[in-house]
Amino acid sequence: MTDVAKANILKLINTQSPTTEYQSSDEQTRRPTDKCFPQRYPGSDFSAELCPQAGIEDLDPAAIDLLRTLWHRKSPGLNIAGRSVEQLLSDSELVQNWSLTYAALILLGTRSALGRLLGQAEVIFEYRSSEAPGPAAERHEFRQGFLPVLDEIWRLVNLRNDLQHFQQRLFVWDVPTFNERVVREAVLNAVSHRDYRSGASVFVRQYPRRIEIVSPGGLPAGITPENILWQQSPRNRRIAEVLSKYGLVERAGQGFDLIFRECIRQSKPLPDFSRTDAHFVWLTLHGEIQDPEFLRFLEEIGLEKMADFSTEDFLIVDLVHREKKVPAHLRGRVQYLLDQGIIERLGRGRGARMLLSQRFYRHLGKPGAYTRRRGLDQETNKALLLKHVTDSGKEGTAFNELTQVLPYLTRRQIQHLVQKLRQAGLVVLKGSTKSSRYYRGSDKSQDDFDTESE
Repeated sequence: MTDVAKANILKLINTQSPTTEYQSSDEQTRRPTDKCFPQRYPGSDFSAELCPQAGIEDLDPAAIDLLRTLWHRKSPGLNIAGRSVEQLLSDSELVQNWSLTYAALILLGTRSALGRLLGQAEVIFEYRSSEAPGPAAERHEFRQGFLPVLDEIWRLVNLRNDLQHFQQRLFVWDVPTFNERVVREAVLNAVSHRDYRSGASVFVRQYPRRIEIVSPGGLPAGITPENILWQQSPRNRRIAEVLSKYGLVERAGQGFDLIFRECIRQSKPLPDFSRTDAHFVWLTLHGEIQDPEFLRFLEEIGLEKMADFSTEDFLIVDLVHREKKVPAHLRGRVQYLLDQGIIERLGRGRGARMLLSQRFYRHLGKPGAYTRRRGLDQETNKALLLKHVTDSGKEGTAFNELTQVLPYLTRRQIQHLVQKLRQAGLVVLKGSTKSSRYYRGSDKSQDDFDTESE
């Protein structure tokens, strides 16, 4: 880029109007016109850009004190308490050449400054006791620096954070409907990754058993609900880095691994992005505990062992618990969980499947549940198939019916069992198309089968 071009860009930045103009008055869909902000380029960080109309007097002293406290708590040996406000902001990279960045305004700005310079940088909290439309039962609009707002949002959520009570034999425990770390991380992600060129606000809507967090701008380029755990692309890197420096978020704002882990640990549904579109990220956190027995299972694993779990480990345990197939990108961690005795593998090759370890079912006092999930031995399975074919009489039975007899086995495993019955003469196949059916074989073969089973 030539010096002339750079000078023109700087001139453009320094002559932007501080007034935010909206094309629509609706608070969830309004958009600011392009002249409200500095010229941006694909991949640029809005939060790191300078806000030439803002000065130190536009920052809230209480928010600056909170910044100092958080940073000192995270790094007590850096003499944070002895630094001047100017030095504190400079070391936080919230100012450049003594000009405030938009990150400083978003995190520390006063209400009047945000109203004048960046009105959409607000978080709106609502509590709704039901799905009925209309005004919320409680509503708060936080148009001020976000740093002190986070505690207030959690305070409001926690006012109606019911405990879910469970008891299993002598074991009693209470689990909050909403996990504090999960809610805080989700709100922090919404603020640090939203699109500030959009005129919409961040919404936090609490219901009795779920929280919806809606942030403007859609997911960043290259991020999807499917890869959000593995890919990182912070839209406002300066905000994310500052929050990480203060100890508020993990990995520079990428905290969805924590959210997923905590949801699994408390046997709650995984984060739901199903309503996300190109304009808004819509995250739903469900608070209802799905399976108290799985909670007890994780308690038995122990906090010390789970501390070594990766996010992939938690996802695998959750999939095995729900009797779902482990996808290819997670299979590299299966052997670790097998070695730890957390899960077991049954069968080989494509027909192999996994289930939670037997010792945990015994500890829960439910060995029968383990037997049901593990399935029956081969001879018992063959006997069940033979009984169904026999009961079908002259009409015979289609192969699809046999898969219903043993739903915990794959089609390939059932085909293997049927082949064994055919080789023994216990079952015969008539027809060679999809309409083919299985019929009962000879009585002599049945006597041989009974002898083998014994």
